[in-house]
Amino acid sequence: MPPLVPGNGVGGVVSAVGDGVDAGLVGRRVVTATGGSGGYAERAVAAADSLFEVPEGLALADAVALLADGRTALLQLRAARVGAGDRVLVLAAAGGVGSLLVQLAAAAGATVVGAAGGARKAAVAAELGAKYAVDYREAGWPELVRSGTGGLDVVFDGVGGDLARAAFELLAPGGRMVSYGLAGGTWAAIPPEAAAARGVELVAPGRPDPALLRAATAEALAEGAAGRLRPLIGQRFPLERAAEAHAAIESRATTGKTLLVVRE
Repeated sequence: MPPLVPGNGVGGVVSAVGDGVDAGLVGRRVVTATGGSGGYAERAVAAADSLFEVPEGLALADAVALLADGRTALLQLRAARVGAGDRVLVLAAAGGVGSLLVQLAAAAGATVVGAAGGARKAAVAAELGAKYAVDYREAGWPELVRSGTGGLDVVFDGVGGDLARAAFELLAPGGRMVSYGLAGGTWAAIPPEAAAARGVELVAPGRPDPALLRAATAEALAEGAAGRLRPLIGQRFPLERAAEAHAAIESRATTGKTLLVVRE
C-alpha cells in the first residue's frame, strides 16, 4: 500500500556507516539489494553484510546490471549442465538474464540459438555470440531452429506461455529445460508426464541458500571485471522519469537491463 518507495538493486558509494560498522567502508563503490523497497531514491540504506564491493575495472553501472541477473544466469547455466557441443536455445536472448546466458553458453562451447522478439533484438543476440538468431514473433521460427540445429539439448525459458511450449517441442531426448521467468505472463506449464514420455528433464533449480547466492554474485562481478561477462544495458533513465522506464519495459521496447540514474 502507498506510500511506497520501490526498487531493490542499487549501486553507489558508501557515504556513512552506522555504529559498530567498519568505517573503512566509507568511500567504497558497492552494490547491494535493499530487500524489495527503497531503491528508487537518491540515498539508500542497506545492511553492511549485504554489500558487494565493485571490483577494479568494472563500471558501477555494469555492476548494478550484474547484481541479480549475473548470478541468475550463472546458476541457471549450471542447473542445465551446459557443456561443449550442446545445442542451446535462449528465449528472450536480448533481455537482462538472456543476454548473459547467450555469452555464458557460448563460452562453455555450446552452439547457441538466440530467440528474441523483433529483428533488432535478434541482431543483438547474434552480436553477443549466438550462432543462430531468430525472431520469435515470426511464424515458423521453430522450424528455423530445428533446421539449423537438428534439435536442442537445452532450453532457457525466461518467457513462458506458448513460446516456451514451442521451444519444449524442439528438445531432443536427454534435453533439459530450465524455466526461470514468465515475461509472457504465464509459466510454460509443461506436464511432467509429457516431458518424461519424451525423455526430457524439466529442471527446477529451486531457491539456493544465501551463501550460494552470495558466491554466485561475487563470481558474476569478477567475471564482469575480467571482461568475460558483459552486461547489456539497453537504456538509462533519470530517477525522476522512473514511470517512463516502467512503461518502456511493459511495452517490450527495451533490450537488456534498464537502469535508473541519480543526477549528481
